[in-house]
Amino acid sequence: MADTSNFRNGLVMRLDGKLYSIVEFQHVKPGKGPAFVRTKLKEIPDGAVVDKTFRSGEKIEEVRVEKHKYQFLYEKNDLYNVMDLETYAQIYLPKALLEKELPYLKENLEISILFDDTDPIAVELPIFVELKVSETEPGLKGDTAQGGSKNATLETGLTVSVPLFIEEGDTLKIDTRSGKYIERV
Repeated sequence: MADTSNFRNGLVMRLDGKLYSIVEFQHVKPGKGPAFVRTKLKEIPDGAVVDKTFRSGEKIEEVRVEKHKYQFLYEKNDLYNVMDLETYAQIYLPKALLEKELPYLKENLEISILFDDTDPIAVELPIFVELKVSETEPGLKGDTAQGGSKNATLETGLTVSVPLFIEEGDTLKIDTRSGKYIERV
């Protein structure tokens, strides 16, 4: 058990049967009344952010989480095979654990997996991934006064808005946090 004096960004705790990670926190000592801690918590693995206030000194259940580097190998029957980059051991992850990451997941991509004891609880992608354009309309020069955009479908099935000069076969850098096009590689 820990208390509010142990709060730090990234600390993982269990509240009401769910896991949360501290995104930010602030100790507040009002002029009148007891001190408290205002926090922003991110639910694992959903990613929903909630605000919660704790009384100063309130006990919480801290969860020890380990992060390991893995490489995505392949998908078979809604199970995703990944390999530990240190031990070369392979495990299967259920599709439910990877729902939000699937549009960015391609073979040989290095990912991080968070474990609560031996159970995988969340997957973290790199901030940027490089994906190849599989389908897009041809861009016509001079169509717009401002420089337009068009949709492109990438090798994983993700559709992003790209500049007119992007063509099929181009490799693009995509931000996994926002799902937006960054640059052509």
